[in-house]
Amino acid sequence: MNTKLFCIATVFVAIFSYGTLAIAQDHHDGHEHDHDAVSDDHDSPSESHDTHDHGHDDEYTFGKPGDSKKPARVVAVAMRELDDGTMAFTPKNLTVNQGEQIRFLLRNAGVLEHEFVLATEEENLEHAKEMEKNPDMEHDDPNARRLGPGETGEILWHFTKSGTYDFSCLIPGHRGLGMTGSVMVK
Repeated sequence: MNTKLFCIATVFVAIFSYGTLAIAQDHHDGHEHDHDAVSDDHDSPSESHDTHDHGHDDEYTFGKPGDSKKPARVVAVAMRELDDGTMAFTPKNLTVNQGEQIRFLLRNAGVLEHEFVLATEEENLEHAKEMEKNPDMEHDDPNARRLGPGETGEILWHFTKSGTYDFSCLIPGHRGLGMTGSVMVK
């Protein structure tokens, strides 16, 4: 798929997802519902690994899982390999406001498996060491999603604390080839 078509498709997905979210919020009946804000798009037999001692509703050092009943700004993120042998996220850097909720619409536009892990840089570097020992580990954290080629997924995240945070692909070798980015929360 060429870059122009990918960009058009990404914008369409972002607009459609945001419109669906807005419609759902407008028609909310006031009753409490338990929604899982993060879909699970992988059925890999790989080992599951939780890198935090948090429940999915707990706050992390960089925020907490989002609330699907509240508004969120949609940010489409593509993961792929580049012709020069490097790998990248697009966009690579984001700025959000403290208290803002972001719905990351993730798409693996590459031919290899990739993942998006949101954490502090220190936490991601430590986790990368664990991934070296077990490269097929699966994440069941609300701040991480692994996708095969052509797959999509999402992460809904509420940035409650200011600072600069990291997102990386921690599959061995990928971060070193450029698959890392930052979220500045101001």
